Amino acid sequence: MTNTLILGGTGKTGSRVARHLKDGGHPARVASRTGGFDLGDATTWASALDGVTAAYVVEPDLRASGDRIPRFVAAAVSAGVRRLVLLSAGGVGEAGEGHPLKAAEQAVRESGAEWTILRPDWFAQNFGEGPWLPEILAGTLSLPTGDGRTPFVDAGDIAEIAASALTGSRHDGRTYQLTGPRALGFGEAVDLIGQATGRVVRHVDVAPEVHIGQLVANGVPPGVAQLLTGILVAIRDGAAPAPTGDVERALGRPARSFEDYVTETAAAGVWT
Repeated sequence: MTNTLILGGTGKTGSRVARHLKDGGHPARVASRTGGFDLGDATTWASALDGVTAAYVVEPDLRASGDRIPRFVAAAVSAGVRRLVLLSAGGVGEAGEGHPLKAAEQAVRESGAEWTILRPDWFAQNFGEGPWLPEILAGTLSLPTGDGRTPFVDAGDIAEIAASALTGSRHDGRTYQLTGPRALGFGEAVDLIGQATGRVVRHVDVAPEVHIGQLVANGVPPGVAQLLTGILVAIRDGAAPAPTGDVERALGRPARSFEDYVTETAAAGVWT
């Protein structure tokens, strides 16, 4: 019988959470549009929540209304969910009230369910999955990050913590700031990928307005393009977080290094 629901179950973290739960013998239901679930359509929620006692909650669309996670959380608790794990984002604690995940965090904390909030830094997997991959394959990653450094976190570490929080109580009431073990510049990161693949890969710093224009040209709404670019510019300006050690506190082992991620991903042929 399914007792855990995973939103964003085909995404970078959700798919890995599902794998951890399956490997641990914990039944899970993946909620996705292909399965008839739509976070934007409340009429699809009841069937997804039927029989569920724990939920991994993700807002997959930064363009969405900021109230739909709070509404989903309320519906989930009313349906019998007693444990919530929210994938938030780094910096939400210092963000203004207008941040789309601020209300989501508040809703989870005030839900009456046991809760855990995960605030990860930039995923290492962005280099091998998603929008950065085509540029890596083309040999040039253009981002407005300059020489700024950030402690990329492995999505596998995030998923392992989420799976543990969904199936036990040791993480209840915790907010984890999840980072990798050390900060790297984007130039250093792509150099490591180049060394592992035998290819030339470089990072080029671009002006924020250029990056916004590139995103908009690729179909990203202007407001979202400005938000994403602002987060990257913060790295250039030295505002990225320092490594926190929260992965080790949560899992009892060090966070996975970016070098380990690169070695494994290169061996899988992702960049060839």
